[in-house]
Amino acid sequence: MGEALAAVAVRPRETELQTIALPDIAPDAGLLRVEATGVCGSDWPMYNSERGGARVLGHEMVGVIEKAGALAADRWGFKEGDRVALEEYLPCGHCEYCRSGEFRSCMSTDSRIPGAIRYGSTSVALGSGLWGGFARYLHLHPRTVMHRVPDGVPGHIAAMAIPLGNGFQWAYLDGAAGPGKTVVVQGPGQTGLACALAAKAAGADLVIMAGLKRDARRLEVARKLGADLTVAVDELDLVDEVSKATGGQMADLVIEASSAGPEILNTSIKLLRKRSMLILATRKGAIPNLDLDQLLGMQATVKGVRGHSFHSVELALRAMASGRYPLELLSTHVVGLGDVDTALRAVGGQTKMDIIHITVEPWKSEQRDPTFA
Repeated sequence: MGEALAAVAVRPRETELQTIALPDIAPDAGLLRVEATGVCGSDWPMYNSERGGARVLGHEMVGVIEKAGALAADRWGFKEGDRVALEEYLPCGHCEYCRSGEFRSCMSTDSRIPGAIRYGSTSVALGSGLWGGFARYLHLHPRTVMHRVPDGVPGHIAAMAIPLGNGFQWAYLDGAAGPGKTVVVQGPGQTGLACALAAKAAGADLVIMAGLKRDARRLEVARKLGADLTVAVDELDLVDEVSKATGGQMADLVIEASSAGPEILNTSIKLLRKRSMLILATRKGAIPNLDLDQLLGMQATVKGVRGHSFHSVELALRAMASGRYPLELLSTHVVGLGDVDTALRAVGGQTKMDIIHITVEPWKSEQRDPTFA
């Protein structure tokens, strides 16, 4: 039957390399040989959580279908040997959200609800235990959502299909970025940079990326990905800079994708023009002294977003295949299973490493890389 080596989050901030038995494959299931898995910012709070028990994290996965039951292959439209990128969602397929194509809202995909399962957050005690990408094999659930990886796209780039898909979802599909529009993105992390790329790819006239002085490298990457203007907000006043760049017209779309606290939202509101949109892509908790009158006066729409649609991930994969964008600039580190703990801490801001996107290649090495620290 065989076994898979996996980096298991056994307790908050503690990873162990373990071997997990490969499951028997039912006719409606399959097995993925994991090629690469991205480390997402959302993996860090999960790594800190007491909830959920031991689990294999990692949900930005790409790999080759090792085994596929006959029913599964018919349902998925893929066969053994196909190279695919997975979504973390395992939607039920029959609720109102799934029926309308918005399966990311399906209750079966919400890890906060008891009994819900999804890749990268499900306990090793459930079923095979191989539910995350920080392992050499993944058990393919019957409800898996997958995409074909275009030929020629390397694993460490394909593993960014989800964060890049988030960018296309939030900036283009949700935010309607396009010709004639001014877009401001706050936060030059992997998803903020993806939003800037997507907005420019959609034809936005002016894309402004905001960060901090310490984000100089990321702001440079933003410019190379298409941002027209970058602003270090601890050196320059963002509201003034947007006003100058737009002749006082301000922004049609503001995307809040930073790790800053709730106080940043009042700044975001000041960036809006009339009948514009503010997208909240990161959690902010309770918001004190929110300037609702300004929102009212601007007739603005505030929209909370979660994840990506099938279409947005397809758009991300097409962008990768096009070769038009220097996506290598986003992929700053590629490591093996022995460095999963360090990778998670780096994404959580617990190291001094200058990272944007880290990819784990589980067949690369099970030993720690002394240069990755």
